[in-house]
Amino acid sequence: MKLFIRTIGLLAVIWLAMLFTGYGVLTGSTKNAAGLGLQCSYLTARGVINAQYLHTESGVVGVTDCPLLKKNGEVIDN
Repeated sequence: MKLFIRTIGLLAVIWLAMLFTGYGVLTGSTKNAAGLGLQCSYLTARGVINAQYLHTESGVVGVTDCPLLKKNGEVIDN
């Protein structure tokens, strides 16, 4: 029971940190537009947001993979 309560407490602290900082964690990604685009989904404290990136395998132009964290434009304390 202690482990369950500590886990819930830790999740609440992480959620509050995401709420006040505006960051989201990567939940998934898909290639689109004939492999030239990359759509990344991020879980934030306010819901799921999507971001579009230009994608190349080499990373010279665009990104090779989705970033693990993304800052959302809307933060609760602004």
